[in-house]
Amino acid sequence: MSDILKKSYGARSSPADHLASARRTISLEIEGLKALSTSLDGPFSDAVEALGAATGRVIVTGMGKSGHIARKMAATLASTGTPAQYVHPGEASHGDLGMITGGDVILALSWSGETAELSSIISHAKRFAIPLIAMTSVETSALGSAADIALILPRAEEACPNKLAPTTSTTMQLALGDALAIALLEKKGFSAKDFSVFHPGGKLGAMLKLVREVMHTGDELPLTGPSTSMSETLLIMSQKSLGSVGIVDGAGKLIGMITDGDIRRNSGTEGLLTKTAGDIMNRTPKTVAPSMLASEAVKLLNEKKITSLFVVEDGRPVGLVHIHDFLKAGVI
Repeated sequence: MSDILKKSYGARSSPADHLASARRTISLEIEGLKALSTSLDGPFSDAVEALGAATGRVIVTGMGKSGHIARKMAATLASTGTPAQYVHPGEASHGDLGMITGGDVILALSWSGETAELSSIISHAKRFAIPLIAMTSVETSALGSAADIALILPRAEEACPNKLAPTTSTTMQLALGDALAIALLEKKGFSAKDFSVFHPGGKLGAMLKLVREVMHTGDELPLTGPSTSMSETLLIMSQKSLGSVGIVDGAGKLIGMITDGDIRRNSGTEGLLTKTAGDIMNRTPKTVAPSMLASEAVKLLNEKKITSLFVVEDGRPVGLVHIHDFLKAGVI
């Protein structure tokens, strides 16, 4: 450690000191979250209703560390079905107020409630009757007093030993923002399928794919009738290379399924090749709908300890999915 750093920070601390510091920080932030949970009351519900009633967007704003939290809140709201946008308060008075329009709701963050840069946004909200929700620790502050709804954060102790760096306070802001987003998600009935629309990329996007996006269709489907001989049925299974064959009736509806496992279980039966597909088939195969989430289909495969599923609509097979398809798609 350089002499400058030694003068600034003192002697080198030990690994035990680092762990003790980390646990102290986490403990203080946990206490802040507990205080926040206890303090929630009517204004929180009012805020959820106001945000849910917005016909435009939720405009989230804040300066400094509160601004960083506000950006995350806007991103979380947008990804969970509530259109939202972050507006920098410092830029607002230089033209960005034009981003805030009728039908919007403003969610403004300021721990002290006296952030000067928020003044233009507060004035704009009042001038155009745009609902203003405050997230602050001081109800009587400029922001708290101007707000239509004030979410008051408890005055918990910052984890910083100097009690200066925003730590516990920003953790509470972040948690309260998440609480608003999830309450709105539940209010709107925003489902996992809705979620998939906004998360097409990465592992999460793969988990949110629909079965129809990964299933085999058309000529790839191994299908035959119940009167087909087992010798011909085995040939179809071999040609399609999906480890199973679906048995359909004259109306094209799925009435059974034969898998590699069924063949192995019947391999000791005398005259197997003299039997028909209808003799061997499983008459109650597990099936899924094309609109099912791929992750739900994988769960079904795991629960039933099987490797493939026919995809049906109105009783007719429209696709087939194999465990390998989910591996290739990144779902597993």
